[in-house]
Amino acid sequence: MAPTFTEEHEQLRATLRRFLADKAPSEAVRRSMESTDGHDPALWRRMADELGLLGLALPEEYGGLGGGPVELGLVLEELGRALLPSPYFATVALAGQALVVSGDERAKARWLPAIADGSLTGTLAWAEESGSWHVEDVRAEAVPDRGGTGDRVSGTKMFVVDGHSADLVLVVARTTTGPRLFAVEGTAPGVTRTRLETLDPTRRLAQIDLDGAPAQAVGPEDADAAAGYLRRVTDLAAVALAAEQAGGAQACLDAAVAYARVRVQFGRPVGSFQAVKHKCADTLVKVEAARSAAYHALSVAAADPPEWRERAAAAAVAAVCCADAYTHAAKENIQIHGGIGCTWEHDAHLHLRRAKSSEQLLGSPAAHRRRLAGLVGISAPEATKGRARGNP
Repeated sequence: MAPTFTEEHEQLRATLRRFLADKAPSEAVRRSMESTDGHDPALWRRMADELGLLGLALPEEYGGLGGGPVELGLVLEELGRALLPSPYFATVALAGQALVVSGDERAKARWLPAIADGSLTGTLAWAEESGSWHVEDVRAEAVPDRGGTGDRVSGTKMFVVDGHSADLVLVVARTTTGPRLFAVEGTAPGVTRTRLETLDPTRRLAQIDLDGAPAQAVGPEDADAAAGYLRRVTDLAAVALAAEQAGGAQACLDAAVAYARVRVQFGRPVGSFQAVKHKCADTLVKVEAARSAAYHALSVAAADPPEWRERAAAAAVAAVCCADAYTHAAKENIQIHGGIGCTWEHDAHLHLRRAKSSEQLLGSPAAHRRRLAGLVGISAPEATKGRARGNP
């Protein structure tokens, strides 16, 4: 299954690519990643007002444009190409999609319109000290508020994308009936946020400490339904990240090929040497495979098949292929550029940093392979198999 891109899809891709080339070139990316906010608020405003990107994948009844995973994937692919420092991934792909599929009308009506118009940023806080995205490894706890107005959440969440500045934090926490998702205001009492020093300067991560922070439960209350909902949230997040990685991998391949054509050594372009040709060809194969896997996973997510394992398997394949392809393309881009690719002034190392960081963000490729093996029956079922660090 692969999406059939319409003329409107291609226009969206072309428009966004021109917009990013004009408004977010390398110099702007570096200014944003070194700024206090970690992104350009003026550009964020234009993405919301002029392009409608923040509401693109949100329902129309909540101020969105009615798109879905395919449209969101196209946007993330272009943002990945441009390495744009932006809370878009955290706000729309993580928090936004978690709210969309929650089935919780009160939560959707409260927060989705503000996400769509760009006035509210959000994120998803799942992993803890172990880095695991497996729901059984969650140790944060939620207990009913004594005042009867909601819940109180306590625990520590790690590696939260844009968690230092998000207005809304969706926290996965344990209850007496099982894990659930809880909405916590970023500035609420009992919330302490600490920005982490990370490998990738274009994407901010944070530690969030919760000490009885007031929270509102989001999504189904029934234990089985809540487990299925959380599983769907992680699948959608993995597919969204895969689309972004596919875009970054393509950018690395394009940069490597362009440089190989103009860099002259021994009186001829380095691209004419067989070894360089092989590097470019091998990278092309990986990038095309990654894009195919990402597009397939986007289509499956949009179709929302009744059998959850179909969606989970597609997400796992995309996570593995796109992570491997991006890291490979980023490394080969540096190799083909030679010494200049290792310098701070060149963007090649920024892609490698993003690739290695994204590779571990939602679980390592090895963890996704183990999950896929369990889903297709090659190994023990994922629910009973021993889990390693980062297993989703």
